[in-house]
Amino acid sequence: MKAAHIAEHTSPLNAEQASQLTMLIQSLTSTQVTWISGYLSGINAHAAVGEVVSPTAAPAAAASAVQPITILYGSQTGNAEDIAEQLAARAEAAGLSANAVDMLDYKPRDLKKEQNIVICVSTHGEGDPPDNAEELYEFVFGKKAPKLEGVNFSVLAFGDTSYEHFCQTGKDFDAQLEKLGATRVVDRLDLDVDFDDPVENWMDQTVSVFKDKLGGSTPAAHANVTAMPSATSAPAEQAYSRKNPYQAEVLTNVVLNGRGSDKEVHHLELDIEDSGLVWEPGDSLGIIPANDPQVVSELIAALGASVDEQVTGIDGEVSLEHALTHQYEITTLTRPFVEKYAERAGNDELSALLGDDQREPFAAYLDGRFIVDLVEDYPITGVTGGDFVRLLRKLPPRLYSIASSYAANPDEVHLTVAAVRYNRHGRDRHGVASVQLADRSGDANLPIYIDANKNFKLPADDAPIVMIGPGTGVAPFRAFLEEREEREATGKNWLFFGAQHFRTDFYYQTDWLRWRDDGLLTRMDVAFSRDQAEKVYVQDKIRAAGKELFDWIEQGATVYVCGDANAMAADVHDALIELIGEYGKLDGEGAAGYLKTLQKEKRYQRDVY
Repeated sequence: MKAAHIAEHTSPLNAEQASQLTMLIQSLTSTQVTWISGYLSGINAHAAVGEVVSPTAAPAAAASAVQPITILYGSQTGNAEDIAEQLAARAEAAGLSANAVDMLDYKPRDLKKEQNIVICVSTHGEGDPPDNAEELYEFVFGKKAPKLEGVNFSVLAFGDTSYEHFCQTGKDFDAQLEKLGATRVVDRLDLDVDFDDPVENWMDQTVSVFKDKLGGSTPAAHANVTAMPSATSAPAEQAYSRKNPYQAEVLTNVVLNGRGSDKEVHHLELDIEDSGLVWEPGDSLGIIPANDPQVVSELIAALGASVDEQVTGIDGEVSLEHALTHQYEITTLTRPFVEKYAERAGNDELSALLGDDQREPFAAYLDGRFIVDLVEDYPITGVTGGDFVRLLRKLPPRLYSIASSYAANPDEVHLTVAAVRYNRHGRDRHGVASVQLADRSGDANLPIYIDANKNFKLPADDAPIVMIGPGTGVAPFRAFLEEREEREATGKNWLFFGAQHFRTDFYYQTDWLRWRDDGLLTRMDVAFSRDQAEKVYVQDKIRAAGKELFDWIEQGATVYVCGDANAMAADVHDALIELIGEYGKLDGEGAAGYLKTLQKEKRYQRDVY
């Protein structure tokens, strides 16, 4: 009905019609937008030869003439999914047939049926595929992987150059598809955390190449099929983004730890009353940070440069001080940066440290050091500030799980932030955003935006949930319970929380106890690792509650895990497989398959970092 309604507007619209059409388009899902773009392309193609096309026939007419493109996405937080859907919409607008599919919902054996494949995939942890890409990844590297001669493909890889195995999953897919006989038609693009501009060019190139190969009608206006008639008609929640953040005032900043704690965790409340920002429980808040003035000053001194030197920054000519404070990453040492710096330095010792046989010494050198340490250890004679900034990557935003519900607190957004402070190699160090937030009062605004996480969402109100969140990983679950309280949800709620000490580290204790007393929080299991001789963690509490937890899962509970990916998430995963095997009477393979099924049903969701 919506598509038919839009199709009626085949002549220029007046202001009222444009406004109504804008509101209608904004209400559509991405799938509906993709369908409509193909439908309109079909109308355009047939109108050129004077044909009349019915609403039901147009999409088929537009798509049947070309081979379909299957865009498979594997995404932990949603970036790859968003781009996959945008690419599908652009391809449809160009008269091609395209479908964006979650790798978790894709049958790996269907690969042999494909003729055109695009992979959009992120890399998780130490070079691992994201949760929803694991099955397909294992299949293409397994003995049952089909020969793919005659298949066209391209890969878009998402990653972060601060990690050693940058974009590794994308690189693996790219190499393996070629090994299986597929033909690469667009070179793989490896994206760092700031990818807006390069991904736009890649999508344009990919659509163009497939259009040349497969045919297709003339594209609709560019490929932004969701473009609105005017900028003022865009929904408020879309007005602010990573490129255009909202300036929020910090209203509250309190330390959650008691005296004597080894941790420093802050609860912050930001004023967003006039922003129009909207989010769902499970989403994150993006922070556009600024580098510490002291670190900036030390780096400029190490370069022998002037704070006032004019350099070409991200947005034109600015002072070196401004560029290093607001535009570039100047703390985290990455291999790509060191390689570029070493090439400019011409230092034999540094070049040797980058050798393939020096992986461990190189990793040891990076550990705990900032870029200023590299500049001091291996100085470059005569380098200017302008030369230096060209070696740097853009300062990436930092994402923090939102600890409040929009329904309960529409004028505020709450965060739970662990301040990172340490001393290494004779210099005080700290996290760029975490300490900026921890030390922030209401004296200046903070640039923010909403980063939606489609893979970490509440189920129906009557469904039970199990929340596993030690440390600051508990933040989104505070938002979950605020939301469920506001909606008067009837589903049962079980929380596993862990920290070092009960007396000093029980974050949001008052909230949990109130919700337990009110009956909203059905059960709470806590693990304080340092309060007894033998350390106890959340995975130990999970094992101890194995029978009850398995019963909850059998009754339809969704299990959520949030927090540290390196140790906690893997230990919790193993504990879940153990209890499923024991109480479901399954062997290891069967228990792992059971958990994989939960994941496919969106009943096992993880937000780990």
